[in-house]
Amino acid sequence: MKSPRSLYLILDMQNDLVHPDGPSGKGPLGEQVQERQVIDRTVHAIAKARAAGLLVGFVRVGFSEGYPECPENSQVFSGAPKAGLFRLGAWGTEIHPELKQQVGDIQVVKHRVSPFYSTTLETQLRANNVQRIYCSGVSTQAVVQATVRDGHDRDYEMIVLEDACAAHSAQEHANSISSIGRFCSFGTVDSVVFSQP
Repeated sequence: MKSPRSLYLILDMQNDLVHPDGPSGKGPLGEQVQERQVIDRTVHAIAKARAAGLLVGFVRVGFSEGYPECPENSQVFSGAPKAGLFRLGAWGTEIHPELKQQVGDIQVVKHRVSPFYSTTLETQLRANNVQRIYCSGVSTQAVVQATVRDGHDRDYEMIVLEDACAAHSAQEHANSISSIGRFCSFGTVDSVVFSQP
C-alpha cells in the first residue's frame, strides 16, 4: 500500500476568474486577486509544494458545449451560458498560465461549487492515499469554504493557505476565513512547511 500523501489543491484559478483579461479581471474579485498578489503567492506555493514532494492538483469549473450540466436555477452558475463563461475547451477554463502544470498533476473538472460533488477528486485522492490537503484559490466564500467543509467531513486533514485566497471583498474574505476555522487549520505561503502526514 502507498504511504500516506499530502496534496496541494489549487482551486478555480482559471482565466475566467483570475486573469486580468478575463471577465472577472477588472471586477471586485480581480481587484482582490491583484491586491492580495494571489497569482504570485500561488506560484511560490506550487514551487514549495513540489520541492517538498507533494502531489499538486488543479480544480476548475467548466461546462460542456451547450451547458448540459449547468443548473438553471443556480444563483452562482445560471448566468454562465448567456455570458459564455466556463466553457470547457475555451481559454476561460484554462488554468492561469503562470501556474505551471505538470504531467501527473491531479486534474478535476467540476460543475458545482464543491470539487467533491460528482467529480473524480475523491477517486484520485484514494488512489494516491492522500490524507492531508493543503488548498488555496478563489473565491474564499465559495470553493474554498466548500472544499474545507466537504474535505473535513470525508476525514481529510485540511490546511488553507489564507494569503493565497481571495473573495469579492476583503470583508467577505475575512468573514469566510472566520467561518471555516473549526474545520481546518491555516498557514501562509511563506510560513507553511509542506509535509507528508
